[in-house]
Amino acid sequence: MRAKLLILASSIGMLGWGAVLPYQYAYVADTRGWGSLAAAAAASLFSVGALVAAPVAGRLSDRFDPVRVAVLAQLLGAAGVASLALSDSPATFLAGMFVFGLGLTAAVPAKQVLVLRWVALEDRRKTFAYKFTGEAVGIALGAYAAGRLVDLGAPNGLDIGFLLAAAGFAVSSAMIWGAGIGAGNHPDNGLESRAAATATPREAMRAIFARPALRWVAVITVALALAFYAQFEAGLPAYALTVLQVDAQTIGTAAAVNSIVIVVLQVVIVRLTAHRSAPTLLMAVGGIWTLAWVILSTAQLQPGIASALFVMTFGIFAVGETMYAPILNPLTAALAPRGMVGQTLGLFAALQTVFFAVGPMVAGVLLGAGLDNGFLVLHIAISLFAVYAAWRLRGAMRRERSRAELEPGEGAELEPGEGAELEPGEGAELRAGPAAPTAEDHPLRV
Repeated sequence: MRAKLLILASSIGMLGWGAVLPYQYAYVADTRGWGSLAAAAAASLFSVGALVAAPVAGRLSDRFDPVRVAVLAQLLGAAGVASLALSDSPATFLAGMFVFGLGLTAAVPAKQVLVLRWVALEDRRKTFAYKFTGEAVGIALGAYAAGRLVDLGAPNGLDIGFLLAAAGFAVSSAMIWGAGIGAGNHPDNGLESRAAATATPREAMRAIFARPALRWVAVITVALALAFYAQFEAGLPAYALTVLQVDAQTIGTAAAVNSIVIVVLQVVIVRLTAHRSAPTLLMAVGGIWTLAWVILSTAQLQPGIASALFVMTFGIFAVGETMYAPILNPLTAALAPRGMVGQTLGLFAALQTVFFAVGPMVAGVLLGAGLDNGFLVLHIAISLFAVYAAWRLRGAMRRERSRAELEPGEGAELEPGEGAELEPGEGAELRAGPAAPTAEDHPLRV
């Protein structure tokens, strides 16, 4: 029941993303007349707030009750987005966007830690998949509702979006708080975990990246962020409008198709891939996204069906997303040093955020310079590199498993209920003695 409430709360909490972010650029630049520089700065400050929040919230989730971290973060986000309705100058609007990004993102690692604490090992992939699907539905519903209620011709025309976002955060916070009542502490939330969590940020990063498998997961995280998500809201629409010359309505249709495919296929994909190893599935994601970029590349050559190919591409990207979402976070948590699950998830979320911000800038430079083919080739290459990184991850996990078999004294007993993720064919994580283990202290075993 707690997991179901968390999934529903996550979905409601993402209403604000859909209700505000798709419209804020036009609202700031045109409706309020503050110009494109202020609009771009608002988007950038939202990302900066997210970047600051993710690792800090992850660290707090290791040291304190993640229910409280998630609730307080979302209430902070509610205050930030509600303040946008009262903003009467660019400075106050920028400050509100910063707090909005801070609160929305700070809740993410805390909710991920709650999945690990409230869900049995064998159900984690499925739960992360449902959570991702619920969040996609929440974004879509927020965008749909706001699209019919906002009036970008009036200075207060987006207030309904701001208030919808704030209400979504408040309701989500109440649901998470209610789900956490009586949950108690997780077995891994003892003194050893707290000792690990008191390590300095530099010590935590050294412990996290001491493990080769986690280094490759970080590379995959960055590559897959650049390969699609960083271009979802800016680069791909810009390419469609400026190069393919499609109607603006086509972009909305493509986004809707993306969400529909995720909702329809998510449960099926989870069942079909339940016994496949995480690295193998991440290789498949990279391959699927490579195919999507190749198909998009042919749209220039067939202007008569360019719109259809663009929409099809978003559907293909969605197939990869149904594997990406339930795999990457559980794998990251499984490989995290003991007592640093929240910090590891937060650090990796920060990595994603950085490259979410970099992606649109890269697209702007390439498309602005008329390098349309360069834009496509770059993302095909990034997607292929993600496949290579996942292949290297599979090798790293196998080597750790082999070392565990040769050096049984290095590990302790298998404890699958405390953050370990059983990967068929790749082994399961063992808990070692030290609070912040090195790669040798944290082996894998079949």
